[in-house]
Amino acid sequence: MKKDYAVWFAEIKRKVQLAQLKAAASINTVLIELYWDLGKEIVTRETEFKWGDNFLLQLSIDLKSNFPQINGFSRRNLYTIRQWYLFFSQKFPFVPQAVAQLPWSYQRLIISKIKDIEIAILYAHASHKNHWSRDTLEVNIKGNYHLRLGKSDHNFEITLPKPQSDLASESIKDPYHFDFLGLEEDAQEREIEHTLTQKITDFMLELGKGFAFVGRQYRLEIGDSDYFLDLLFYHLHLRCYVVIELKAGKFRPEYAGKLNFYLSAVDTQLRHQMDFPSIGILLCRTKDKIEVEYALRDMNKPIGVSAFELSEIIPDELKTQLPTVEEMERSLID
Repeated sequence: MKKDYAVWFAEIKRKVQLAQLKAAASINTVLIELYWDLGKEIVTRETEFKWGDNFLLQLSIDLKSNFPQINGFSRRNLYTIRQWYLFFSQKFPFVPQAVAQLPWSYQRLIISKIKDIEIAILYAHASHKNHWSRDTLEVNIKGNYHLRLGKSDHNFEITLPKPQSDLASESIKDPYHFDFLGLEEDAQEREIEHTLTQKITDFMLELGKGFAFVGRQYRLEIGDSDYFLDLLFYHLHLRCYVVIELKAGKFRPEYAGKLNFYLSAVDTQLRHQMDFPSIGILLCRTKDKIEVEYALRDMNKPIGVSAFELSEIIPDELKTQLPTVEEMERSLID
C-alpha cells in the first residue's frame, strides 16, 4: 500500500512541478513582452529628453517607487532593455517568438556576445528547443555552435528522401567538441569511447536533441561471427537508429565501407517497419574532404563523416537539464 502511494505521489509531484514550469514560462513571456514595450517607449521618448538630465535614472526611481514588488527596474537594467530592443527591432516589429520564450538572463547573454541578429535568433531557438541552461548557452556560443551545425560531409541527399535528408543533415555537426572528456590529445579509441559513455549526459548534449542512447559495443550476430558497434543510438525525431563509429586517427575510405556493412545489419536485425533507414556517423580526428567525397559517392547507406576535437575542459557547472522552477523564477527578474 505504501509503495503504491509513493509511486502515485511521485507522479502527482511531477505534474505539479511541470505545471509550475509552465506557469513560470508563461510569466516569463509576459515579462519579455513588457520589456519590449518598455524598450520601445524609452527609444521613442528619449529624443524628447536629454541624457544629461538622467532620464533613465529618473524612470528607474519612479518605476521602483510605484512597483516595489517588481525587480528589474534598475537604471542599468533599463539601459540593457533599451540596447536589447534596439538590437532586435532592427528586423522585428514585435518581439520574436524564439526570444520571448527565454529568460531575461539568456537575453542579456545573447546580445552581449552576438552582434548578428540571425545568429542570435538561431541561438535563442536552439536554447528553447534543446532546454539549454544559461551555462550551456554560453559554452555553445563560445564553441561556435552555429558554425558547426549541419556541416558534416555526408551522402544524405542521395540516400534519404526529403525531408528526412534535410533533417539528418541538420542533426550532425562538424567538428564535435569533446572538451568535457578531459583527455589528452593522444587518447586512443577505446579510452575516448569509454569516457564518452561515462559522461553520456555531456556527450548527448554535444550530439544535440533527439538522441537516445541504446548501447556501447552493441553486439550483432552476423553469420557465424559477432560484430560490435562502437555506439548505438536511436533518434527520436529522425525515427531511425544511428550507428556511431569512433576513430582516433585520420579518416580512411575503408572505415565507410565497414560502417555501410553495419548499417545493413542494423536495418535487417533491428529496424522496425515504421522506422526510417538507419544512419551512420563516422567520427575521426581528422579527414580529407576529397577522400570522404570519393568514399561516400557510391555508398547506398546514409553516412556522415565529422571530425572531433579534444581541447579545454568545459566547466563543471555546465548543466544539461531543464532549469529548476526556482532557477527559472529567479531568471525572470534577474
